[in-house]
Amino acid sequence: MPFTLATWNINSVRLREPIVCKLLQEEGPDVLCLQECKSPVELIPREAFEALGYTHMIARGQKGYNGVAILSKLPIKETGSEDFAALGHARHIAGQLENGVTIHNFYVPAGGDKPDREINEKFGQKLDYLTEMRDWFKGDKPQKSILVGDLNIAPREDDVWDHKKLLKIVSHTPIEVEHFNDVMEAGDWHDVTRADIPEGRLYSWWSYRAKDWDGADKGRRLDHVWATGDIRQSGHSSRVLRDARGWEKPSDHAPVFATFDL
Repeated sequence: MPFTLATWNINSVRLREPIVCKLLQEEGPDVLCLQECKSPVELIPREAFEALGYTHMIARGQKGYNGVAILSKLPIKETGSEDFAALGHARHIAGQLENGVTIHNFYVPAGGDKPDREINEKFGQKLDYLTEMRDWFKGDKPQKSILVGDLNIAPREDDVWDHKKLLKIVSHTPIEVEHFNDVMEAGDWHDVTRADIPEGRLYSWWSYRAKDWDGADKGRRLDHVWATGDIRQSGHSSRVLRDARGWEKPSDHAPVFATFDL
């Protein structure tokens, strides 16, 4: 059963309800994973999404911060959520489709401005979060699983606009990339996006601070789609919907898509 999945840091699902609906209407993914919903679950505008055929939703929310949700045309059963690093944040939700595929939706902490845990507590929390993700996947190896979300790390040199300039910038530092790769190895995760688009610069985030985000194109690939080794070959048709970054009242992230034949 082929199905298309998209992941999108929406930066407030209530504020950006119109562009979520635009995406659902125009692109019609079977499953949409949202991060940074910034809403209690009961206030997510579920009726608008249901009217477009997304009659299933699992979510974790909190007022004003964080929050993750999976909207689906397909039946999905919640399988749990984890609070890595004991932050008390709504950053993970997992569910299983009827075909047995488990989908993990993550919003990894951004990590603040300084890449030094001695002076920046948030950076330490980010590293601890990733370490606990690694240990969790190492202890309970995922199978037939997809992991998506805003992982807040651009791991490759061509995942950022300037590798050398960003080596000391949070999201592209060597220690973050090391932790990122450790999580991948622990769960036998594989980068579906880069398997499809192996070469060239590719971004999913452009700062709000840029006056001309499109022209300057100083982006980073912070949003990811992974699959476990047993189903990695089923993923294809990966793309970033860059145009969405220019929609009215946009998120600073663009949706990332992949299709799976399972």
